[in-house]
Amino acid sequence: MALFYIQGVPIGYMSIMLAVIASMGGFIFGFDTGQISDLLIMPDFLLRFAQCGTPGDVSTCSFSTVREGLIVSLLSIGTLVGALIGAPTADFFGRRRAMQLECLMFVVGVIIQITSTHTWEQIALGRMVSGFGVGALSAAVPMYQSETAPPQIRGTMTATYQLFITFGILVAYCISIGTRHMSGAGSWQTVIGIGLIWPAILAVGIQFMPEASSPRWLAAHGHIEKAERALAACRGMTAKQAESDFIIKKEIDEIRSSVEYEKSVKAGWLECFAPERKMLYRTLLGMSLQSLQQLTGANYFFYYGATIFQSVGISDSFVTQIILGAVNFGCTFGGLYIMEKFGRRYPLIIGGVWQSMWLFVFAAAGTARNPQTDQGIGTLMIVSACLFILGYATTWAPGIWILIGETFPTRTRAKQGALATASNWVWNFLIGFFTPFITRDIQFRYGFVFAACNLLGAVVVFLFLYESSDISLEAVDMMYNDPDCKPWTSRTWAPPGYNDRKDLIDQTRAAEQHKAIAEVEHVEKAGEPSGQNGFHDSAAAENGTVKH
Repeated sequence: MALFYIQGVPIGYMSIMLAVIASMGGFIFGFDTGQISDLLIMPDFLLRFAQCGTPGDVSTCSFSTVREGLIVSLLSIGTLVGALIGAPTADFFGRRRAMQLECLMFVVGVIIQITSTHTWEQIALGRMVSGFGVGALSAAVPMYQSETAPPQIRGTMTATYQLFITFGILVAYCISIGTRHMSGAGSWQTVIGIGLIWPAILAVGIQFMPEASSPRWLAAHGHIEKAERALAACRGMTAKQAESDFIIKKEIDEIRSSVEYEKSVKAGWLECFAPERKMLYRTLLGMSLQSLQQLTGANYFFYYGATIFQSVGISDSFVTQIILGAVNFGCTFGGLYIMEKFGRRYPLIIGGVWQSMWLFVFAAAGTARNPQTDQGIGTLMIVSACLFILGYATTWAPGIWILIGETFPTRTRAKQGALATASNWVWNFLIGFFTPFITRDIQFRYGFVFAACNLLGAVVVFLFLYESSDISLEAVDMMYNDPDCKPWTSRTWAPPGYNDRKDLIDQTRAAEQHKAIAEVEHVEKAGEPSGQNGFHDSAAAENGTVKH
C-alpha cells in the first residue's frame, strides 16, 4: 500500500525503510569522524598515546604535529582504498551483500583500536582498517539509494545518507561528553567501542528488507521480473498492480533499454575516462565536486573543532562541539527539503557563496584580534562557524552525495562513484593531516583558503553541473548527451515526448490520476466500497476522486 503520493506518483513504505536502513552507513561514517576531535583532548588518551614531559602528568602531555595528523588522517587513507574496492565489490556481490561485508571490515578496525594500550600506531592502524569499510560504504550506499528510490523523492532519500552522517557526528560528541570523566581507558574505549553497534544494525537490518536489491543491478544481471517487483515494492504496490501500472512499465522499459545498450559496450575502468557519451566529463565533474565538498572546510571544524575552540578561549570545548554538531544535524533536515524543492544547481551555487562569506568573517575576526583575550571576537567566530555549518548542512553536505548517486550511467555508476568518492577521501586525508601544520603557521587565516574554495565550487556548479532532479537515472544519461542542453539550461530539459521538465511532471501526475480514477470506478462497479482497499482509497483521496 502506498504511504503517500508525490506528483501523483505512489510512494511505498519500502522506499523509506531502504533509505533509512542503508543510511546507517552514513551514521558509521559520521560517528567515526566526530569521535576523534574529542578523543585527542581526553586525559587518559593523552597519557597513553601522546608525548609527555613528565610521565603520569597530563598537563605535560601533547601530541606532536605529525602524530596528531596521522591519528586523524589515516582513517582517510583507509577510506580512499575502500572507496576504490567498493565498486567491484558492489558490482560482484550486489549492493546489499557488499554493504554487509563492509560492515564486517569496520568492526575489525574498531576491535584493533579498543585493544590498544599504549601504542598510538595501533590506534592509527585500526582507524585505517575501519576506513576500508567506511570508504566502501560511502561509495555503495548513495548509489544503492539512488537506484532504488523513485525519481520524485530520490534527492530526499539519497540525502538521508548525509543526514545520518551529521547524526553520527552529533551522537559521537554527546557520548564523548558523557564519558570524558570516566577513569582510565574507559573514557575513550567506550566511545570507540560503541561503534560496534552501528554496523550490526546495518548488516542485520538490510538482510530483512524484502526486495532489497537494486532494480537496476537486478536488471543488469538478467532478473527483469525481480527488478519489476523491487520497483513495485518501492511504490507500495503488489506485483499484480505493477503489471498494469504506467509508471512502473515506463521505468522498466527505460531500465531494460539501458541495460541492453550497456551489454553491447564493455564497461571497464578505462571507460570512465572515455570522451564518448560525456563519460570523462562526468567522471571529472564527480571527482571535482567531491573534492570541493572537502575543501568547503567543514572537516576543519569536525576534526579539530575541540582544539580550535580551546584556542579561542572557550572553557569547555566539548559543549561547543555539541552546539556545532546540533546545528549541523538540525539544518540537514532543511537540506532534505531544499534539495528536493529547488533542485541541485541553485542550492549549491547559493550555498557556496554563503559559506564563503561566513568563513571570511571567521578568518578575518581571528586574524584582526586575539580571540583568547577578546571575548567578543571569540563569540563572533563561533557564530560565524555555526552560520557556515548552517549553509553547508543545507546545501553542499547532502547535495554532493545526491549527485554521486544520479549523475553516472548504470554500467559504470559503481566505478565512477568510487572514483568520485575516492577524491573526497584524498582531500579528507590532506586536510586531516596537514591542518595542524598549516594552522601552526597561519592560524585562523586558514579560513581564507576555504572561503576561496567555496567560491570556486559555486563557479564549477554553474558552468558544468546539469540539473538532474525529477527525472529517472536513464533520462539523466540522455540529458548529459543532448548537444542542445547546457548546464545553465538543463533545469527545463525533459526526455523526448515532453515539452519541458514541468510537462514531464504534469503528464506523470495526470497519468496517475487517470489510473486512480479508473481503479476506483472499477471497484465501485463491482460493488466493493472503495474504502476497503487501502491502495485504491489512498490514490483516490490523494487526487480528490473518492465519491461519498
